Amino acid sequence: MAELTAKRRLVTTLAILVLVLTAGLYAAAQQMDESKRDRTVPVSGGKYHVLPATLETTQWGWLDPKEPPKLVVNSGDTVAVETMMHSHNKIQPGTTMEEIVALRKANPGGGPHSLTGPIYVNGAEPGDVMEIRILKITPKAFGVNFNLPGKEFPTIGALASEMPDGFLRYFYLDWDKRQAEFKPGIVVDLQPFPGTLAVGIDPKDPSPRKGGATDPMAPVSTLRPWKNGSNMDINELQEGSRIYIPIFLKGGLVWTGDSHCRQGNGEVNLTALECAYREIVMQLIVRKDIKLDWPRVETSTHWIMLGFDEDLNRAMVNAVREAVDFLASQKMVALTRYEAYALVSMVGDCRVTQVVDVRKGVHCMIPKSVFVKQS
Repeated sequence: MAELTAKRRLVTTLAILVLVLTAGLYAAAQQMDESKRDRTVPVSGGKYHVLPATLETTQWGWLDPKEPPKLVVNSGDTVAVETMMHSHNKIQPGTTMEEIVALRKANPGGGPHSLTGPIYVNGAEPGDVMEIRILKITPKAFGVNFNLPGKEFPTIGALASEMPDGFLRYFYLDWDKRQAEFKPGIVVDLQPFPGTLAVGIDPKDPSPRKGGATDPMAPVSTLRPWKNGSNMDINELQEGSRIYIPIFLKGGLVWTGDSHCRQGNGEVNLTALECAYREIVMQLIVRKDIKLDWPRVETSTHWIMLGFDEDLNRAMVNAVREAVDFLASQKMVALTRYEAYALVSMVGDCRVTQVVDVRKGVHCMIPKSVFVKQS
């Protein structure tokens, strides 16, 4: 029996070693090929910029409105942004659960996320809206999923009290097949989207500030989603989608990171299939003809309204109110708020976005197909 157990341990160790070496070699190959990136992205107007992820161009866990811009662009320009893995790229194949726990504790109050930016957009002013069109996403070589040990983090994760130990697994991301093998017999299709996409902070955000500061312009943690976007974790924000975020600070100040390659609604164990991007290509457009209080997402098939609150019930109320207000104000077919409320109840698909970011999220999806052309 002891010999059989030793063999099993050896097989497990070799499997982990193969995964680590494969991901490492693949990542190195990707890095060497950076100069050969495919730039064939359909973009109309504006200039094309590239923003790499370095320790100088990324922030770990905080949105600081006083952080100097890493890139200055004009409205309509397109930017290819590289992103890092969490904790300034310190989570890599082979990083242990003990090390991940230590990293979580190393930045008190801050999020684990590495965010590339900010990008300053000329002409963006408070009260405007930043339209961000996601044109292309290309992930790097590996992904990871983990839950923190519930015995140390009893409130992080939907079943934290039932999961006293941490769980950690790394994945090779086969971008040719757009798949990752969870384990033999289970394959996950890759559907990348930015978990965090933000503009500069809202000075009225009730989130605590870094170090307990009372200055409304002090850094805000990347943990909580809010009116400026941030850690929204909305999995519909994939290639071809666009998001509209109200602007609170001059220049807009756009960040992205917390890159995901697949996530179920709820993100229940704390993490998605966390990854990093060789590039996420975005077109940034300042909209002065739109006024919003909360972000809104648009895909080819749906309008999506978002709601956030520490209480999931209030997050649902906020998302439903946004959906009703949107339908009551659209110009395609006139609707009263009562009619809009009824329509949301009949066709709106309100989903729990996530329950693990302190401030919980709900998004209500309104299908565009219900609006038909009049004969």
